Amino acid sequence: MYVSKHHQLTNREAVFALMESHPLGAWVCQARGALVANHVPFLLDRSRGAFGTLIGHVSRANGVWRELRSDASSLVMFQRPQAYITPRWYPGKKEHGMVVPTWNYAVAHAHGVARAVEERSWLLDMLNRLTDAHEVGQQAPWRLSDAPASYVDKLLGAIVGIEIPIERLEGKLKASQDEAMQDRRGTVAALQQSPREEERVMANLVMKAIDAEPPSEH
Repeated sequence: MYVSKHHQLTNREAVFALMESHPLGAWVCQARGALVANHVPFLLDRSRGAFGTLIGHVSRANGVWRELRSDASSLVMFQRPQAYITPRWYPGKKEHGMVVPTWNYAVAHAHGVARAVEERSWLLDMLNRLTDAHEVGQQAPWRLSDAPASYVDKLLGAIVGIEIPIERLEGKLKASQDEAMQDRRGTVAALQQSPREEERVMANLVMKAIDAEPPSEH
């Protein structure tokens, strides 16, 4: 992934937070002599490895797990809010006109060799952890144990676990950092008025990027 000096996201905590808040990863790996993409909700286990380990599962009917190779790296992409940025929001449009549209976004790329896991104890633990992580915000969280044991046992036979120890982690935050300050503030003001929550979240990211910069010497 190309990352300019303006858009580097090197804070590991921030990258982890991005992955955990948007856990549906676009997983790309080599299979059947080509690149294969699947969308998988992953759980990030921060305690395993320098960059953590991703765990999840796919349907047994999805043949990708049979094609995984120990010498071929996978890529999982996680994306946070995105927003189209129009030059109409820029004071610079009226002053000099030398402005163009852009697109803001935040992404994390996790690289690592994926392996398939069929052990039932591993699968059961993974499902419990995955469920608990995503049910935590519910008023009455659903537990895997709420389903009949025979039903859960049947479902375990229909999935295969995927485990990816992360070997390399990349983060990118494109939040108008390379635009003129007055135009960045114009972007914040416009996005804050958007009816779309995603764009209001992007407004906060642009504002945080502004606040994180050292004060100007001028």
